[in-house]
Amino acid sequence: MTQEQLKIEEQAGRLDKVVADAFSDYTRTQIGNFIADGQLLVNGAAKKANYKVKTGDLITFEVPEPVELKVEPENIPLDIVYEDDDLIVVNKPQGMVVHPAAGHPSGTLVNALMYHSQLSSINGVIRPGIVHRIDKDTSGLLMVAKNDHAHEALSAQLKDKKNLRQYYALVHGEFKENKGTINAPLGRSKADRKKQAVIKDGRDAVTHFEVVQRFVGYTLLRVTLETGRTHQIRVHMQYINHPVAGDPLYGPSKTLPGNGQYLHAATLGLTQPTTGEELRFEAPLPDYFEAALANLQPYHQEKDE
Repeated sequence: MTQEQLKIEEQAGRLDKVVADAFSDYTRTQIGNFIADGQLLVNGAAKKANYKVKTGDLITFEVPEPVELKVEPENIPLDIVYEDDDLIVVNKPQGMVVHPAAGHPSGTLVNALMYHSQLSSINGVIRPGIVHRIDKDTSGLLMVAKNDHAHEALSAQLKDKKNLRQYYALVHGEFKENKGTINAPLGRSKADRKKQAVIKDGRDAVTHFEVVQRFVGYTLLRVTLETGRTHQIRVHMQYINHPVAGDPLYGPSKTLPGNGQYLHAATLGLTQPTTGEELRFEAPLPDYFEAALANLQPYHQEKDE
């Protein structure tokens, strides 16, 4: 365990930026994680990342020793939708973890991709090539970088909100409106550290939705992400009292049978990093999702007189 501390003298500004500037060994993202996890303290107390430091503040944090995790290529079948010299677009099945972690050292999408191709090195040994993620029990399209040039270009597209990312979400309840937008900031839940939540000082999060099909007790939505926060669709749907069906973390306990949330990344649009060509990909609903829809009763909304 490494102990770090910083006494504020002439520095000024946001806590995360001041600390990141003072400790070049850690990125601002890492510092933000230390703050969110309560590892970084100001005068012995946890603060928000946007806390403005004051002269005399004593900042302390402990950094756990890194655990070496060796990621081995594994011959796992992949559903590759598109591939060129720069990138791979893969259709991830429900139940597959994107990259190795303490509880999932193998059998992940990264293990499979490493067997198939060389990947970018920007995210290190644990997440090579991974530009963005979807949850284990969310199915659908992911773009993966095969080299560092492509990784930087695709990451910039995400940051600048230039990608098209549309999902199908089967949610609880019936909608009167046909479309809408949820604009509610997200951050780590203060009540449960495993969850994200709508919080006042969270990061901007915007989700657009439109009704595709209505059922008795459920609605199939097409959801378009404007931002890409952790669990964004799942939390935003819960926030408007229409949680995603099957969601074990944010949904009700009694829901449709299955192995997780009925959420599918169906459409992905991107700009090819070398040629500049605009590419768009579609992944049809998985069989388990189609079967669930087939078992629901269509809802016929009464028309206004």
